[in-house]
Amino acid sequence: MISFTIDLRLEKKLKDISELLSRKRVELEHLSADCQETIHRYARISIIGASTRIENAVLTNTEIDWMDAALGEDSRLCSFEKHKRYIEDKLSKDKERSIEEVAGLRSVLTLIYEQANDLLPLKETDVRGLHKELLQYHPPASHYLGQYKVAPNSVVERVDNKVTREIFKTADPGPATSAAMKDLFDWYNQTLPNSLWSLPVIAEFVYRFLAIHPFQDGNGRLGRALFLLGMLQTPDKNLNFVAPYLAVDRQIEKARAEYYIVLRQCSGGIFRQNPKQYHIEFFLNFMLKMLEKSLNQDIDYYSKKYANYLQLASNPKKVLQCFREHPETRLQSGQISELINIPRRTVTRALQELAKIGFLQQLGKGPDTRYQLIF
Repeated sequence: MISFTIDLRLEKKLKDISELLSRKRVELEHLSADCQETIHRYARISIIGASTRIENAVLTNTEIDWMDAALGEDSRLCSFEKHKRYIEDKLSKDKERSIEEVAGLRSVLTLIYEQANDLLPLKETDVRGLHKELLQYHPPASHYLGQYKVAPNSVVERVDNKVTREIFKTADPGPATSAAMKDLFDWYNQTLPNSLWSLPVIAEFVYRFLAIHPFQDGNGRLGRALFLLGMLQTPDKNLNFVAPYLAVDRQIEKARAEYYIVLRQCSGGIFRQNPKQYHIEFFLNFMLKMLEKSLNQDIDYYSKKYANYLQLASNPKKVLQCFREHPETRLQSGQISELINIPRRTVTRALQELAKIGFLQQLGKGPDTRYQLIF
């Protein structure tokens, strides 16, 4: 019931992904609960960072990791408002919009990870609610939270907050958007549980959502979050199990230019009421490539990082924690020595060890050498 044909080449890719998912599930099941939780947290922070930066936010994963720890488990609006000034003072007030976007997507992902099964069948009110979560911390959006657009919008590619080009025109506001969204949810709820392959259904759902672009703002971030939601709602047990440990958005960020090219290729530059007039197989092929890279790279990278951390001695761990508490700063050995009250020579040895195993990046040489945390 998808709107395009799965040819032999795509079918082979789907089978290959299915086998890879099965192997990764076995690998994850053999890891400790602490390691699994660490990989999940790395993936979640990576998604938040990548998806917001695709839309030209500026926070690094290191800054988001610190911000996430500062906010704790409470994602309510009042909690963010209580911590907002402290976060802005730490990360710089000129990053206010980025901080708001990060906080919003963090809240959306929290709901998706915790309540994916409760959101099936998926309703329009559910996605409207996710949109409210996404933009709840951005005051200019208060009058259109969870409301479909009232003015035309487009999918655009931005660089340094400047519109560089229009990718494609989206559905007209009003009846066209409302009707297209109703059709989309009816189709998704009927198709996902009854399809041989889940990923083509999820890819079509997300692409059609992006083509409609139902909200005035936040559609890109929300669309990528819906891809995660689809993976968590799928009847494919291996995909469902592995999804919380994947950072597909991290791979999309690396292939950002290709991402926009593919979005345009599928549509020819315009919204189409009949989804069969799209070439959604291009988007599926792209997302399969991103998923494969995430499966092959992210889980191994994060599990290795966790294992390396466990092997660190006390002083390197203290130095590492110092960087985590100062995500906005590139630190020198002398600064670290003063901050954590450890001899400078000991700090230098710890810095060299941490750089060697990939926790830190060294910048410069000699007395001006600085280090920054690699997330």
